[in-house]
Amino acid sequence: MITRSAGRDGLLIWFGWRVGLLVTTLLGVTLGEYLDRWNRWDAHLFVTIARFGYDGDPAGPLDEGLPAFFPGLPAALRLAHLVVPDWSAAGLIVSLVSGAVAMVALARLAEHEGAHGWMAVLGLVLFPLAVFLAAGYSESLFLAFAIPAWLAARQGRWPAAAMLAAGASCVRITGLFLALALIVEFAAGGRARPSRAPWLAVPFLPLAGYSFYHYTRTGDWLAWKHAQEAGWGRETVWPWEAWAVTWENAMGAGDMAPAFRMEIAGAVVAVAGLIWLLALRRWSEAVYTGLQAGALMTSAFYLSLPRSLLLWFPLWVALARLATGRPWVIVAYALVSGPLMVLNTARFLEGAWAG
Repeated sequence: MITRSAGRDGLLIWFGWRVGLLVTTLLGVTLGEYLDRWNRWDAHLFVTIARFGYDGDPAGPLDEGLPAFFPGLPAALRLAHLVVPDWSAAGLIVSLVSGAVAMVALARLAEHEGAHGWMAVLGLVLFPLAVFLAAGYSESLFLAFAIPAWLAARQGRWPAAAMLAAGASCVRITGLFLALALIVEFAAGGRARPSRAPWLAVPFLPLAGYSFYHYTRTGDWLAWKHAQEAGWGRETVWPWEAWAVTWENAMGAGDMAPAFRMEIAGAVVAVAGLIWLLALRRWSEAVYTGLQAGALMTSAFYLSLPRSLLLWFPLWVALARLATGRPWVIVAYALVSGPLMVLNTARFLEGAWAG
């Protein structure tokens, strides 16, 4: 049963975490310097798309990787920019608002599953890569659609679940995995009316529309996939080949070695989390997480795998279920994960690769 305090607790943790980040990262810098520090890596690319479209800045070099980013966040940035002149600030505000929606939904989903909602939210915001929930990235906006979609599905509200999942599909390709998982949830639940089944096609429509849009631009139906290959070398290989390349880079002495070590740690957590969900017979959630893990672990090398765990809301609900009645679990998790979150936040703001 979802209590009235579930959403309130989620909001308190979310805004408390954001205030803590603000105080910690604003010390010793001007407001302009502060905003520039958040305009890193993908955040800058999202702003470029919002400002100039997928052809990029006409004054700069052509970036073939831009179609890898779905249009949901750039569209939200354009809306926020109508009232917030600074693009970096607009990105932070979009993440702030969408993150608040996501945390309320996560707390309610956890309570719907019989756990303490605040534990799921705390687990997420203390995850080592949680900085990307605060930055002008697409994680918070995706979760603001995906978690309410899953909660609606759990409650049997399939039209709402489908429409919300379509919103998630506008933000990230991960929406495809969510759409497939909803089909499994619909079939496995056994309680949904067959007349609701056509709604399950709705989350696939944004992907079809986005592919068609780039086809009209470039003649390439899979421009978003080829952009990932061109921009980040995300070519599909056998899993053992991806592991070998990642391990070799992780054991090196270069500047990127720590990031590759975290990728390996993320892979271990991903596999363990997937096994956990399978052991609990959470089939639809295993489809959602397993497809993500499979896609990332068959890339040329591991890239952003730990960051993708931010999107694994079933994992955070499972953590809350484990910690409910065992408060030492969430305390131990916080003591281990919290310092790593602070470290990676500092790395991100210093311009180092952290995700």
